[in-house]
Amino acid sequence: MKSSVSRQSVALVLCAAGIVAIGSPLQAKSAADTGQALDPSSPLDTIPGFGVDWPDMEAPDAPIDDEPVPAPPTEAGVKPPAKPATTVDVAASRRYSWTIEGLDIPSASRVRSRFELLSTLKQGQGDAANTAQIDRRAREDEQALRDLLRAEGYYNAQVVTEVDSRNSQVQVILRTEPGQIYTFSEIEIDGLETGGEKAVESRDAFGIKTGDAVNADAVLAAAESLRKALGDNGYPFAKVEEPAVTIDHGDREGKMVVKTDPGHFARFGDIIVKGNAPFGKKHFRRMARFKPGHTYNIADVEDLRRALIATGLVSSVTLKPVQTVDPGVVNLEVSVESSPPRTIAGELGYGTGEGARAAVSWTHRNLIRPEGEVTFRGVAGTQEQVASASLRRHNFKKRDRILTAQITASHLDRRAYDAKSLTLNASLEKQTNIIWQKKWTWSIGPELSISDERDTITTTGLPRRRTFYIAALPGTLAYDGSDDLLNPTRGFRLAGRLSPEVSFHSGTFTYARAQIDASFYQPISNKVVIAGRTRVGTISGAERDEIAPSRRYYAGGGGSVRGYGYQDIGPRDVNNDPIGGRSIAEFSLEARVRFGDFGVVPFFDAGNIYTKALPRFTGLRYGTGLGARYYTNFGPIRVDVGTPLSRRKGDPRVAVYVSLGQAF
Repeated sequence: MKSSVSRQSVALVLCAAGIVAIGSPLQAKSAADTGQALDPSSPLDTIPGFGVDWPDMEAPDAPIDDEPVPAPPTEAGVKPPAKPATTVDVAASRRYSWTIEGLDIPSASRVRSRFELLSTLKQGQGDAANTAQIDRRAREDEQALRDLLRAEGYYNAQVVTEVDSRNSQVQVILRTEPGQIYTFSEIEIDGLETGGEKAVESRDAFGIKTGDAVNADAVLAAAESLRKALGDNGYPFAKVEEPAVTIDHGDREGKMVVKTDPGHFARFGDIIVKGNAPFGKKHFRRMARFKPGHTYNIADVEDLRRALIATGLVSSVTLKPVQTVDPGVVNLEVSVESSPPRTIAGELGYGTGEGARAAVSWTHRNLIRPEGEVTFRGVAGTQEQVASASLRRHNFKKRDRILTAQITASHLDRRAYDAKSLTLNASLEKQTNIIWQKKWTWSIGPELSISDERDTITTTGLPRRRTFYIAALPGTLAYDGSDDLLNPTRGFRLAGRLSPEVSFHSGTFTYARAQIDASFYQPISNKVVIAGRTRVGTISGAERDEIAPSRRYYAGGGGSVRGYGYQDIGPRDVNNDPIGGRSIAEFSLEARVRFGDFGVVPFFDAGNIYTKALPRFTGLRYGTGLGARYYTNFGPIRVDVGTPLSRRKGDPRVAVYVSLGQAF
């Protein structure tokens, strides 16, 4: 690092071993700088306001002469009251408190939060310490606070420590005088012109301009931004040296020089695979969003790295550009280590009206290469039994496309119906996941189902049994503008589903199921988010009694109107059992209040089922309650307790729902 000194100027460096908590701040060094490293073996200096001489630490039990506490200054001619001499036992352990005064700058909150991460006073505040220990901590914190202020651009900042040990609890005060903020008077970025036009265009990414504060964070971020911009504009081997900053204390200004070496402009060549790869080069090329001949772009390289991690088939990925004989072409070398492809998973759940359920699954994520994921799943519950097998081909023929084929045998025992079904379905889809939350998702594919269903005749309540043969072509389209898949705090979501269906039972008839779901998330403060949702749906083309009970609309339960049993809202037969309907309308509103890893969620839900094809939005059933959340790194665990406000015969007084993720 080159430095220069003129008048009162002094060279500044970006020191990576500086203040760890803020990452490489700018530090000023000059002959006038009083901050020195402490020598534990040297005698301790006195601190203004401390009031006592330092004891000989080799003999901590030696008696100490009484020292009268100096009287505070008084008005002229007024004699201060006499005070008795005070004896201070500096070897005794005492508790202390600390505070910062005079920190009146725009970035005060950031400085305070960073200081608390570094502060030895804060770290040891709960423990008693003798006066020597307190003073040592105060001196360390004084230097740390001075460095933090310099990192913000206050290179003439003064910090004075005062220790008041006259009371039972020692009071430490860090008095600050930030002074005037230093600004850049000159900025030079050298070397970009050697890389050509696109390298020069990257200059704007640096961001800092003359007149801006000499801020360590901003300088480091600007250098990294320039380095990334060069990488995104076709310079895979670009180098940006640490900025050299010279401070002029006389003018309170800084001059910065950034040396760069952009290297050669290059385009992508081939992908070279090394290591124990779970699939071949052809699949790597399919997953990459770039083709040979495209301008080298570091963002595309990072995108490929994330895509490989998202497969779940690799444990580590290293990607680096490799120069070819052609200076304008670089190959991308991909080194991967495979991870275990098999997974066994289990889950437990409970809902009032749905009963208890346990599920287990076995998955091989690469049984049919490439990325042919095979899953066998079983569910055992008080009201549900399911066995299924599925094949999912990820990145099928194109990046982010999934081909799915599945066979499912199920038995559902609900109050509304008892259905034993065998279903075959396939789909081509683009779906979201936790690593990649996509804005637009869609799916389309055929479905064939044979279902033996038992329900009751609506007018008489007599049981009946019917077998339905159903062919459907469901399709979905959704937009996700929220900021998180499992715990959204802002934005909105909108999804639509359309499923034309043909049913064979006592003749052939057709109908169409359509549904729209929308939700929004609005933060009120750092701890409170207001969330709301609505759902409307319709079945047109057939009467309710003709449609298989399992294909009708129902409402009530943990993902619907909480407080009611699963599917309990809507028309009922003479036995007081739900019979479903042809249209649905639901609404929910809740406040998500978070306290660290925990949270509470008061909620209010409404909804109803209607016999006609279009919802009438009348006769809504209301439910309310309170939920608890425990936030983990993979999403919140949800427990909701609700009660129906428009309770009918057969409705529970309290309903409980447990699941992973928010209600919507």
